[in-house]
This record gives sequence, structure tokens and C-alpha cells, in this order.
Amino acid sequence: MNLDEKISLLLTKVDRLQDRQDIEDCIQRESRARDRQDTEQILSCWWEDGVDEHGPMINYMPGYAERANHGHKSNFHMTSHNITNHLCDIEGNTAYCESYVIGGLFWLERKVTTLALGRYLDQLEKRHGQWKILTRKCTIEMSADADSSWVHSDKVKGFLKALWNSNDPSYQRPFEANDKGERW
Repeated sequence: MNLDEKISLLLTKVDRLQDRQDIEDCIQRESRARDRQDTEQILSCWWEDGVDEHGPMINYMPGYAERANHGHKSNFHMTSHNITNHLCDIEGNTAYCESYVIGGLFWLERKVTTLALGRYLDQLEKRHGQWKILTRKCTIEMSADADSSWVHSDKVKGFLKALWNSNDPSYQRPFEANDKGERW
């Protein structure tokens, strides 16, 4: 293999790695946006013709983002979507992904947190150089309920609280250690 062939092969691999990273970043960003109730950021991860299958509900973008946020606020004090194992098959400008998700659901009565374990089965498309979700199928495979009283204990007192808006500490730049922000 000559130098030009090696460089061409290397550039192809770098492009593929960049695509894979952009895809995973999109899925992670969408989960983060759900946990911040950030409709604009949710929508930035989906194509306008995107479809989400959440249980028996088939939901269409762009209206789904606002409805999902309303559903979360109506049932939960806070949520935490955690993407773990991530598999990604890229076929041209289409990617098929399977991402394991652990969803923490802190119920409004603040006594119980449910951990729901499942997967996101996502089809993403690359349009105009950008990867976004086109179709999502959500599975639920098991759950566990936990006593939420620990977050109200002295062991947690003083820790920052997550917020469902742009006042969440993750939006503040630069990150500075201080005693500001809403705390337990």
C-alpha cells in the first residue's frame, strides 16, 4: 500500500470515528436536554420529521418535546436519563443505534425514586453534514423502586440541586466553586 492509499484509508477511518462520536454526542445531548426540560436542545437533536415510540404512544416532532416535558413535570420532581452501553452501525448517512438507558424518576411526592432500565433503539440520519434522530423506539426491561429520603438527609445537605431550566449549574460558564445555587 502506497502513502496516498494509507492517507486515504486513514481519512476514511477518521471520518467514520467522527460520525460515530457525533451520533453518540447527539443521543447524550438529547438525554441531558430531557433532564433539564430544555425544549430547544431536545429539538436540536431531532429531525423535524422525527418520530418517537414511547410505549403505546407514537409521538411526532416538533410538538413531542414540549408534551414530554409537560408529562415529566406532571409526574416527577426530577429525572435522570443515563446512557450506558452504546452500539452503533453506520450505513452511509443512516445509523442504527442501541443505547442502554437507566432512567431515574423522582416522583412528585418525593418519597420514592423509580429506576427504569431499558434501551433506546435509534435511527439517525446525517443531513447537511449533521446527525440527528429520525426514529426512536423505547424499551422498558425492568425497574426498581427506592426510598428517596436520603436526598433529604444531613448527608446530602448543601449539595447542588438539579433544576429543570437554564438556572441548572451545568449552564453556568465558567464553572466556579462557590456557595451559590439552589441546594438541598
